[in-house]
Parts: sequence; structure tokens; C-alpha cells
Amino acid sequence: MIRDVAVTGIGLVTPAGVGADATWRGVCSGRSFAVAGDPVLAGLPVDFSCRVGDFDADDHLPRRTARRTDTFIHFALAAAQEATVDAGLTPGAAEPTRIGVVLGVGSNSLLEYGRVLRHLRNAEHHLVSPFALPRSVPSMAAGEVAAHLDCRGPNFTVSSACSSGGQAIGIARDLIRSGTCDVVLAGGAESGRSPLSAISFARLGALSTRGHDPAGASRPFDRDRDGLVLSEGAAVLVLERPGHARARGAALHGVVAGYGASADAYHPVHPHPDGRGLGQAIGTALADARMTPTDIDHVTAHATSTPAGDLAEARALTQVFDAAPPPVTALKSSLGHAMGAASAIQVACALLALRHQAIPPTVNLDHQDDAVGLDVVREVPRPARLRTVLSPAYGFGGANTALVLRVP
Repeated sequence: MIRDVAVTGIGLVTPAGVGADATWRGVCSGRSFAVAGDPVLAGLPVDFSCRVGDFDADDHLPRRTARRTDTFIHFALAAAQEATVDAGLTPGAAEPTRIGVVLGVGSNSLLEYGRVLRHLRNAEHHLVSPFALPRSVPSMAAGEVAAHLDCRGPNFTVSSACSSGGQAIGIARDLIRSGTCDVVLAGGAESGRSPLSAISFARLGALSTRGHDPAGASRPFDRDRDGLVLSEGAAVLVLERPGHARARGAALHGVVAGYGASADAYHPVHPHPDGRGLGQAIGTALADARMTPTDIDHVTAHATSTPAGDLAEARALTQVFDAAPPPVTALKSSLGHAMGAASAIQVACALLALRHQAIPPTVNLDHQDDAVGLDVVREVPRPARLRTVLSPAYGFGGANTALVLRVP
């Protein structure tokens, strides 16, 4: 049986920039991309976010495709195109019926539903777009990618809240290991910037209210953290059977060596306070990779900047690594929380860390919480000899996932 699965392509769309190189430069810059006055959120208690700037769907997609699809699908398509070009996956490079697409999307398009609700409230039924339903259904991200790139293998969306993208990559890995596919495009896409999302998270008390300083609002592991910052984006990887990649001369960015998943079975929105479920997923991923905690060189943490979430994750890492975790970073300090896409963005950046042999910094970590006993990289990138990276994630419903990446 195939054990390790190769990563031959990376595509990224984030608030730091469009493309993998732009995102890497952004997360290494030591700045946050949260900005004040998001016009989509005007008038709400929290009106700032991390937005993908300088992105015009018409620059990446046929005009008809851009018009009929939603923002999260635009991001998915752009990232998938970059990933396939990066992988050299040209027409004929693989049998289309053995190319799958598995993407993580945390929710329906609440921005589109908001438009529909306004029309219904105003008795403007005739103004509801005939594309409203296919534009908003989560599975359409994978469907549109498959149609655009002629991927005729398994095609579906994983929806497990903020762990969706990581779950999608793990499941895609298993499709290749089982022999079902030779290639799978896997990752996540989401736009969390909508009035319905913002007010719902605000009512839960999950959003930072640091409106006077939006760039300093996302501050994972900091003692003054008060919640997450809404974001958006996409990450798509080309996963490939190693023999298939070698046969066509593809370069490898890294290897998915281990995958684990679990449920907290504890609370609808809060993680288990001891990080029990997340620790279980990490342990499963390590066992799957045939590694021990001492084999891990770096952790790219989920770290949402919520008081309970960061502490639970820190406890899980401390327990797994026996009080001495390797260097940790928290990318949401720069990029905000892209919901279903967040854990896929983490994984893509972990692969870039392996390429560049450097750990991006956590920004806004002015005073590390005394209860967080981690070596958190801050201020500037830290050069490091990296062979393995652990990327854990958790989400509402107690869904946990963990992936172990290593150099080829």
C-alpha cells in the first residue's frame, strides 16, 4: 500500500496576496492584514476584517464563470489553477477519470443568502438570481474546479467547520492511498466576510472587538486576546501518487506523511478545555506517519486568538510533546480566520516553510499568556532546519484534524 503521498502543486489566495509567493512574503513580513471599515460589514458591532485585496475574478476566470459564481468559488478556482500550473499538470498529464477534487468549505455562502433575504423582505422575488442556489451551495466549489480543469474522478466538499480544509487534504490523501485516484486537488475555500457571519460570530462573543486597532486585533497566545478576525481565501494542493509524479517528472514540494481526525464529543462551539480531542488527532497523525513527537521540527498552530481555543490548543501541544513542543507559529495573527479554508492555508504555508527552511512569525504577541508554555516565534522569521511540520486544526462541533508534512 502507498503510505506517503506527494504534494506537487500549491495554490494560494489570501489577504497577504494572490499566489503562493505573495502569501509567503506576507506572512514573513511581520504585519497583520486586518483593516478597518469593511464596507460589507458597515453598521455592525464589528466592522473590520482581513480582506483579499487586488483580486479581480475576471483576471483569473472566464467572465461567464465569474458572474455565475460566488466569491469563495472564485478563490477556489484561482488557487486550483495556480496549483495545477505549479504541478505541471497539463492536459494529458494524468487520466481525467483518476483526478479527484476534495475541498473544505465551512458553510453556505451567507453573503448570497443575505442578498436573497433582502429581496424576499422587499417582495422583490423576481430579482433573486437564478444562480442564487448553485452560487451558494458549498459543493459547488469542488464542482466548478472539476468542470474548469476536467477532473472527472471523485468530487465532493468536506464541511467540518474550521477544520474543513485539513480534513479535505487528509481524505484526499486516503483516496490516493486506497488506489482510487492518482491525483487529487485538495484544500479549502471560504469567504467569512458577510453580515450574517459577522453578526452571528459577534453574538457568540467570538470576534475581537478591538475596532480602534484592527491590525492588532488578532493576537494568538497573547494575554490580551479577545477573539478572532474574520477573513477569506483559499488554498489548493495537488496531491499525487509518488510513482505517478516520478513518471511525469514532477517536482515535489513535500509529502503528506500522517493524518489524524477526532471528535471532542464535548460542546457545540467550545473545544475541550484540556485539548483532549485535538491531542488525540495529533497522536493519530504521528502514529500514521510512523513518527514520535521528537520527530516534529515545527508546529503551525490553528490558534484562532480566542481565549478558550488558544489555551486548549496549547494544552494539547504541551501534553503531546511532554512539555517541550517545537517552535510554534500562528498565521491567523497575520491572515485572520478564513474559516473552512484556514487549515488548508496552514498546510500550504507549512510546505512553504519546508521549502524556505524558515518559520514565519506570529504578530501582535506583545505579552505571551503565562498559561501558554510554548516557544512561539514572533516579530521576524526564524531560520530553522526543518524536515517535518505538524499542522493541527479544530472547529465547531468538536471536529479536530492534524496533518504531518515532511520534506520529500
